[in-house]
Amino acid sequence: MNADDLTLLVTGANGQVGQELRRRAPGRAQNVVALDRAGLDIGDADAVAAAVAKIRPSVIINAAAYTAVDQAESAAAEADRGNRIGPANLAAAAAAQNAALIHISTDYVFDGRGKRPYRADDPVSPLGIYGQSKEAGERAVRDALARHVILRTAWVYAAHGSNFMRTMLRVGHTRDELKVVDDQHGTPTPAADIAEACLSIAGHLAGSDGEKFAGTYHYVAEGETTWAGFAEAIFERAAVVWGRRPSVTRITSAEYPVPAPRPAYSVLDCAPTLATFKTPRQPWQAGLEAELSAFFATLENNKG
Repeated sequence: MNADDLTLLVTGANGQVGQELRRRAPGRAQNVVALDRAGLDIGDADAVAAAVAKIRPSVIINAAAYTAVDQAESAAAEADRGNRIGPANLAAAAAAQNAALIHISTDYVFDGRGKRPYRADDPVSPLGIYGQSKEAGERAVRDALARHVILRTAWVYAAHGSNFMRTMLRVGHTRDELKVVDDQHGTPTPAADIAEACLSIAGHLAGSDGEKFAGTYHYVAEGETTWAGFAEAIFERAAVVWGRRPSVTRITSAEYPVPAPRPAYSVLDCAPTLATFKTPRQPWQAGLEAELSAFFATLENNKG
């Protein structure tokens, strides 16, 4: 479908990916409606049906989710509302209006015991409430709507929002040493890159033959590291600005207990996504450089 004919509805507009979609989508579609939770609670079936009927989008990009991984262990109902009920509502509304849906999911649907990058058709086995709710949301979308793409990603961060990079910068700015987990492997992926992938997929799904692109796909940056390796890369770049570099002490997950278990291995196989949608992709180190540059540029501009 030509961009001049494409209408996009973006949910979760104030989240990390949602904000990036708001920046990029207007150049890729004739009409873009981006709604945060105040504008549309995806857990409210009637509100979702009414909004989709009014907007009549070609494609819905669902960037809304309950993402508080640890809190989910004691808030299963809230996680279910955001991660299963919400996507089910969007898929049902999309089916009623002949729209397509891109639903962003997560590496947490896997148990992390793999030894090679996870393929989209690998068996799922989520460890905690968050992952279970996201996996249930995937099933709900598949059951309700033929013309959909479920896009799993991992280790999402940006120059804005709440994420690992910003936490490291906040804490590392005043501390000389940080202890960071080194036995969880994955791929840091900028929200901006995920947004670009979603927009590329949207163009394919919106076409008259969009149903042939339906399915579950993976998208992360190139390469892999650990949280400790990610932290060290952050501080190496930050040292140029700070004039000092905090040290990172590598620890095990057992030394940093949290309520929700994390997958030990979260690397995702993206080959089918790249081949099908020609999505842009860059090494995780390049993405980090871009996000850190944006972060420090914002700080400098705010000083003025």
